Amino acid sequence: MRTSDLGSSDTMSIAYTGEVSTFGEHEELAGRGINWWGMAFFIASEALIFANLIASYLYLEIRNQNQIWKPPVDYIIPIIGTVLLLGSSIPIRFAGNAASKGNQRNLKLGLGLTVLMGASFLVGLGIEYYGAIVDHNFTPSSSLQGSCFFALTGLHASHVIVGLIFLSVLLMRSLRGDFTPKHHWAIVAGEMYWHFVDGVWVFVLTVVYLLPLLR
Repeated sequence: MRTSDLGSSDTMSIAYTGEVSTFGEHEELAGRGINWWGMAFFIASEALIFANLIASYLYLEIRNQNQIWKPPVDYIIPIIGTVLLLGSSIPIRFAGNAASKGNQRNLKLGLGLTVLMGASFLVGLGIEYYGAIVDHNFTPSSSLQGSCFFALTGLHASHVIVGLIFLSVLLMRSLRGDFTPKHHWAIVAGEMYWHFVDGVWVFVLTVVYLLPLLR
């Protein structure tokens, strides 16, 4: 059948279908489509929440200069936790790169290591909380500092938990072989979110743990 024999509606349907397919592949490969910007705006909104809480923490600390807001914790635990959490940016980037190349083995390995390191960070934070509450009676209701400490670190911990759930789902999907070099947007989104969680921890660590040491 010649092209001229096709109806105008059929011709438009074929052209439209081809355009959508090409655009979709280009959108995912380029990583700057509507999905990417949607995720970027979501992360930005989450960053504003942390910015407001950190600003409030600093304001209250300045208002109470007669007290040194040094949390009663063993600093070796947040140091190890920082190494684990920031170090987890390496395997998640490794997984993202593997997904774009269709390397299923490295994708699973990167996701698995990231989940393991993130979970280890939470275990360390739990140990830190236990020591502060049991050994020093440092609780959210014990003082203004306690309220601010648990609010800020707890908010970050909740984001780590969400990230781990997200990455665990991605890991299970990768075991089923759901991702290909052209269709792995979920991996990109997971990597973006996890880097955000890592980046926020740098500010939390600085404000809560490091600045009090300078006074």
